[in-house]
Amino acid sequence: MATAQVAVEPAVLQRPDSFGRFGKFGGKYVPETLMHALDELETAFKLLATDEAFQKELDGILKDYVGRESPLYFAERLTEHYKRPDGEGPLIYLKREDLNHTGAHKINNAVAQALLAKRLGKKRIIAETGAGQHGVATATVCARFGLECIIYMGAQDMERQALNVFRMKLLGAEVRGVHSGTATLKDATSEAIRDWVTNVETTHYILGSVAGPHPYPMMVREFHAVIGKETRKQALEKWGGKPDVLVACVGGGSNAMGLFHEFVDDKDIRLIGVEAAGFGIDSGKHAATLTMGEVGVLHGAMSYLLQDEDGQIVEPHSISAGLDYPGVGPEHSFLKDLGRAEYYSITDEEALEAFKRLSQLEGIIPALETSHALAYLEKLCPTLPNGTKVVLNCSGRGDKDVQTAIKYLKF
Repeated sequence: MATAQVAVEPAVLQRPDSFGRFGKFGGKYVPETLMHALDELETAFKLLATDEAFQKELDGILKDYVGRESPLYFAERLTEHYKRPDGEGPLIYLKREDLNHTGAHKINNAVAQALLAKRLGKKRIIAETGAGQHGVATATVCARFGLECIIYMGAQDMERQALNVFRMKLLGAEVRGVHSGTATLKDATSEAIRDWVTNVETTHYILGSVAGPHPYPMMVREFHAVIGKETRKQALEKWGGKPDVLVACVGGGSNAMGLFHEFVDDKDIRLIGVEAAGFGIDSGKHAATLTMGEVGVLHGAMSYLLQDEDGQIVEPHSISAGLDYPGVGPEHSFLKDLGRAEYYSITDEEALEAFKRLSQLEGIIPALETSHALAYLEKLCPTLPNGTKVVLNCSGRGDKDVQTAIKYLKF
């Protein structure tokens, strides 16, 4: 038994391996034209990881521009809400990524990749966006560093997130609507990759999640790992220990990976990812990739995907534009198969209830993405021993979702 354990450990420790794989997941399934750009990116990333001047500049911007570190907030009334009749229950803390500049975790990665692009001498930036939060973060950092910015966004998402489209334009970005396919995040990503293939010499692609070809899943995770590092330090300050359970929503999976990464080797900490069940996982209208998906290749990486018998991508559905993606980051697929992380799903209806609940109990309007994680507390909390410390990643604020919520919530 001990030998089997030893065999597993190095694989967990070195994530990804030298080929950019997490077990069988990940890799680089891309046209030949992009191989050089990906290699160049990986080399630059590895150099800058040990470059003190780069790290100092990045830390300074994260502190003074983004507003880090973000608080680890004890949600007193939410904790009270989940107490059982005998007065026992878990303690719930929120990692307040919603308080970052631009209102979500996305800025951590955008600012770091913009600095990386500058070091590579690339003046033109492209990005894809679903909910618009990554688009806004990218447009923001391009304004800050004086870079040309083109954002690809599905036409359907542009309608759902009109406020963010205006924000991006206001920040000086060009927003290109994508009408092909389902006109959502998957199609915007495909279009951004096409642009990159054409303009690879002058252009850096700021991918917004822990998806896509290597080195993106690793790089985006590392740029968001600050979330977990701060959480460890803040937990130590607040209660002299570690969290017991970490909870985060998962679309592509960057906010979850940012929180989880620091704690993957702490075997006593549960990692829980929450996906979008849309109208219900049996309805065929959902985005629960890890719950219902099959292994396949999308956007340059092998991972779990929503696909039909012919291997064609199935259109996902979620009330939240940011979770409406038919794939998921390869490292999440790896952690699921390894049994290290658990993944569950939450319906549109349950997420809307949680959206309202946090607003009214804590005076914090969460993003609809985050609301999926919050909704899972309804199922999780009754099962937890008294005093269990739960840290939930409050990945974004909900201003962008008010227009969507208006259609469903009646007061």
